[in-house]
Amino acid sequence: MALVKVNELLQHATEHHYGVPAVNTFNFETIKYIVAGAEREHMPVIVQFYPGFYEYIPLKLVAAIACHYAEQASVPVAVHLDHSAGYEIAVDGIRDGFPSVMVDGSSLPYEENVALTKSVTEVGRVFGVDIEAELGHVGDGSNEADFVGSDMYTDVSQAVEFVERTGCGSLAIAVGNAHGPYVRTPNLDMQRIKDIRAALDIPLVLHGCSDIPEEQLQETVVLGMSKFNIATEYFRAMYASIAKNVEAGGFNEDAFGLMRAAGEDMTEFVASKIRLLNPNGFSL
Repeated sequence: MALVKVNELLQHATEHHYGVPAVNTFNFETIKYIVAGAEREHMPVIVQFYPGFYEYIPLKLVAAIACHYAEQASVPVAVHLDHSAGYEIAVDGIRDGFPSVMVDGSSLPYEENVALTKSVTEVGRVFGVDIEAELGHVGDGSNEADFVGSDMYTDVSQAVEFVERTGCGSLAIAVGNAHGPYVRTPNLDMQRIKDIRAALDIPLVLHGCSDIPEEQLQETVVLGMSKFNIATEYFRAMYASIAKNVEAGGFNEDAFGLMRAAGEDMTEFVASKIRLLNPNGFSL
């Protein structure tokens, strides 16, 4: 088992009709408990890092920790750099040891997104690194206009052309999803997902999965989505566990004890997402 390529994992998930949580991390503990949740369910997981946190923990260090835990895992674990908003950041991730990198040119004009994605894909191909791209724009859940209405949704025919021209290995699509907490409950465009899945043969990625209703997430798995990005809910689960244990007392200002105690809640959170995204009961 151990460390696997993201695209290899997602192709397997697509073929066997289950979804893989791609859970964001920012330190040692968040990595450790993502892998522990996957081992609890004996199912795959993706550990991913947002490069905007680089001042908190360097890319090279988080890649090394994540790859170490993946290599020691009893289940397939992949490691991914999320949302590289430019060529330099994406290539830095490749240089610093991430086996998979997302380049996000979705806020650029279409032709610029194509050029950026193609250039990063060419570098990734040289070093054997998987490249995820985004077409359509997954905005901010705090802005209703970013996810209600189809102006920024992924166009099916354009997606086909984009994948052909860039050679990206997986594609994040905009279908009524957004990043961070939602100001209103999202309502995903299931027909658009179905149409994009029918038109493309690469894995599809859903960003902004925190707080999307469970029945909607399971429907997207059935329709062929493979990678599900989760950050807000995981960090919330960590915070809630620490707050609960502080309020209960008993740790006598012991920060180490608090972090260890949070491990069970964080592990179970990841395990619960793996179960949710496996509506057909696939087992390795």
